[in-house]
Amino acid sequence: MRVDEEHEYVEYVRAQLPRLHRVAWLVLGDRDRAEDAVQNALTTLYRRWARRGEVDNLDAYVHSMVVRACLSDQRRPWTRVFLRDTPPDHAVEAAIGQVDERLLVQDALRRLPERQRIVVVLRFLCDLPVADVARVLGRSEGTVKAQTSTALRALRELFAATPVTGADLSMRRPA
Repeated sequence: MRVDEEHEYVEYVRAQLPRLHRVAWLVLGDRDRAEDAVQNALTTLYRRWARRGEVDNLDAYVHSMVVRACLSDQRRPWTRVFLRDTPPDHAVEAAIGQVDERLLVQDALRRLPERQRIVVVLRFLCDLPVADVARVLGRSEGTVKAQTSTALRALRELFAATPVTGADLSMRRPA
């Protein structure tokens, strides 16, 4: 890779990295596995960087790579071994209401089936249109719309049943 291409790659990755980590973490629910999935996707992107001009939407292409790396990670046998029930505590800034809401959303996302969770993450947290999500996941637009509708209905039910009060959200189960 030429020096100028490598510089473009580094700048692109630097700008996209927080978003890619967020997508992978929301899909996998584990920070370490998410970092591994993003790293694997970015390694593949590095090898293919010279051909980036052949891609219509580079951001959607990279999101597709990250989601596929996450799905590949899910298929590995070692991913079925969980060493802890909940992630360790992390320091949080003083925005208690936002923390409660964030915990509620994370808990609700974890309760969705994997395919619905991925569709919701890509559609609403990554702001991808239906067509891009369908292309990323290799599904029809109708399937993406149906999974989005089903996931949103399930999330509404979860949110209605779980008011944000600061209580232990992880112990609640959908009705």
